[in-house]
Amino acid sequence: MEGENNNNNNNKKHFILVHGAGHGAWCWYKLSALLESLGHRATALDLAGCGVHPKRVDEVRSLDDYAHPLMEAMTSLPPDHRAVLVGHSFGGISISLAMERFPEKVAAGVYVTAIMPKACEPVINSMEFFKRDPFESMLDTTFNFGDGREGLPTSVLLGPEYLAKKLYQCCSSEDLKLATALIRLTGLFAEDLTKEGLLSEENFGSVKRVFVVCGQDDVDLQRWSIQNNPPDEVVAIDTADHMVMLSQPRNLCDCLLEIADKYH
Repeated sequence: MEGENNNNNNNKKHFILVHGAGHGAWCWYKLSALLESLGHRATALDLAGCGVHPKRVDEVRSLDDYAHPLMEAMTSLPPDHRAVLVGHSFGGISISLAMERFPEKVAAGVYVTAIMPKACEPVINSMEFFKRDPFESMLDTTFNFGDGREGLPTSVLLGPEYLAKKLYQCCSSEDLKLATALIRLTGLFAEDLTKEGLLSEENFGSVKRVFVVCGQDDVDLQRWSIQNNPPDEVVAIDTADHMVMLSQPRNLCDCLLEIADKYH
């Protein structure tokens, strides 16, 4: 019986789920429930100023501030514990910072239709959507330019029309309603995004990376991310929109379990 229990513990995986801009831990509720029902551990957290985190956006002044809840979670893990980091959209930046600081604690970094930075380059180089999409194409989304219109936006609030037409188009009306009620203004940390040296080949570059392509999201942009910085593996969920954890939670769950088994 003791050997059987040890085997069960070895099969139990830990997933740390990191949301994108404007969202919070709440967007992972379906996936977290699925993973936990299968005996795994799922940690969905609110980054600073997001979800129910108490800080306001003006109190979150840097990427370090923003990702601090994730860094606290990583610090709390035992030295021999390895988790699968799952970053969605803008959350790809935060998991990359965690991979840089805690490479020995990360079994794999999973980028779910996410920004996937490159080692030794400014993160902004991997944010192709700023070059491809004029801000007008984001419909009723509101950008704030705290440093002037000639620079990058300093914060963003995703609009309900943009959510419905570009992000949640395959989701239920209930999930869209939830999102419109809970979305928060989010900082974009333009100064940090242009810095060099945030990610090294030695640390960040040593961690396995997997990119999950969502077929009903902007596929060209996702393919650009993959070509710009090829990961160790690419998997696809053809029927998923940007919010795959809500529109296709079971398919995403299956993908994550396969990744965890492969890169444990």
